[in-house]
Amino acid sequence: VQLQASGGGLVQSGGSLRLSCAVSRATLDLTAIGWFRQVPGKEREKVSCINTYEGTTSIEDSVKGRLFISRDNAKNTVYLQMNSLKPEDTAVYYCAAGGVSLCVDQAMGVPYTFDLWGQGTQVTVSS
Repeated sequence: VQLQASGGGLVQSGGSLRLSCAVSRATLDLTAIGWFRQVPGKEREKVSCINTYEGTTSIEDSVKGRLFISRDNAKNTVYLQMNSLKPEDTAVYYCAAGGVSLCVDQAMGVPYTFDLWGQGTQVTVSS
């Protein structure tokens, strides 16, 4: 398994969660790791990404200031810290890997351009 997302759960509005994406060493180097989310009946949408080569990140405006992406190279893990959660953040969250060009400063590739996907983790925010 090259990517594995975890950390989802049920949280009240205003609460926090930290999602983890465990990445194989070979996948983590020289790649873009992205977080996406999907609600049933809707398209998968971008959330955030990190370029593991340049260290640049991108975060979508809808979650800016509340969600933060980071990585721990020693643990081969990329995190998505989710604060001040809202009911509209409820979704299945996925992490994915792709070429470094898919994540540059404040710009992120669309889902189909990422070619390695982990299983999703459910985040439910109650009002």
